[in-house]
Amino acid sequence: MKALIIVDVQNDFIPGGALAVKEGDHVVPIINELQGKFDFIVATQDWHPADHGSFAANHPNKNVGDFIDLNGVNQILWPVHCVRDTKGAEFHPDLRTEKWKAVFKKGTNPKVDSYSGFFDNNRMGDTGLSVFLKQNGIEEVYACGLATDYCVKFTVLDAISEGFKTTLIADATRAVNIREDDYLQAVDEMFKAGAKVVMAEEILYFG
Repeated sequence: MKALIIVDVQNDFIPGGALAVKEGDHVVPIINELQGKFDFIVATQDWHPADHGSFAANHPNKNVGDFIDLNGVNQILWPVHCVRDTKGAEFHPDLRTEKWKAVFKKGTNPKVDSYSGFFDNNRMGDTGLSVFLKQNGIEEVYACGLATDYCVKFTVLDAISEGFKTTLIADATRAVNIREDDYLQAVDEMFKAGAKVVMAEEILYFG
């Protein structure tokens, strides 16, 4: 049985948001169409406390893009984003949610960031996503959402490590692209780790 994992399609990652991903809004209609091909759909949601350690604003004399040691992890500092119970943390208003089985919140611990939908960045915290999927007979997952080079990539890598047959729907993602080629490098890393890489039309028209 297969599942679609929709990663962090939230207002703060959409153009105009606090940590905007270029063309982040372009994935919404693609993902909505893809949902019609899946009976089992879950989503992940960045859900940070305001004092989260990955926010540059919480570190005097530090700027967005600087690196710090955060609980033993080399952590890039981000703008304040996806603070729980704020508009920025809400899902894009056009994203369809009625078929979702569950939402897995991540990044809730202020002492460690959490890119993956499965585990936090030092792999001490578990969202329960893997157990939930396995309890429901899911053996194969398809990943889409934001952003390709961070939360989507680490969700895909963890899905593989958890034993799921894993597919990246490449054009249903967009990247932060701190460096120009980050999207391509992320896709290549996922492919080399064992993920299948497809375009949405392969699922919509040939799946």
